[in-house]
Amino acid sequence: MPHAPLRWPAYLRIPPFVPVPLRRRRDGWTAVRQGEFIGWLAQTGSVSEAAAQVGASRESVYQLRRRGGAEHFTAAWDFAVAAGLGDIPAMPKLTGWALSEAAHRGLVTVRMRRGRYAGCSLKPSTSALLRVLAQFDRAVPDPRAPGWW
Repeated sequence: MPHAPLRWPAYLRIPPFVPVPLRRRRDGWTAVRQGEFIGWLAQTGSVSEAAAQVGASRESVYQLRRRGGAEHFTAAWDFAVAAGLGDIPAMPKLTGWALSEAAHRGLVTVRMRRGRYAGCSLKPSTSALLRVLAQFDRAVPDPRAPGWW
């Protein structure tokens, strides 16, 4: 029995997510390829169809989902599927290593136009960088404080 197509709301956007950290491979899961998969998943609602669109197997996508550090990718996956069905789950907050990854390597942003996948990009997050710098500021003692020297 064929599945019913998802009705992706025109106003809804997939929140930017931290890609799964992997070593570089020419044929591997790059950050942009992960974003492309999430975009196709949001459009089709089918893991098999989305994996085929990015030239991957269904099994490799599920292996990627089970890897360590895939919390944000998994949340984006769940968001893409659930939002098309009318339920909008929450995305995890950027903390710890994910905050550092977002500041240095970037967040994957998936663009949807009228319910269809339109593209994705990877760019560093300015707000994540400012949060990391604020953490450093709080960690360093104030040189004007008495007894600092």
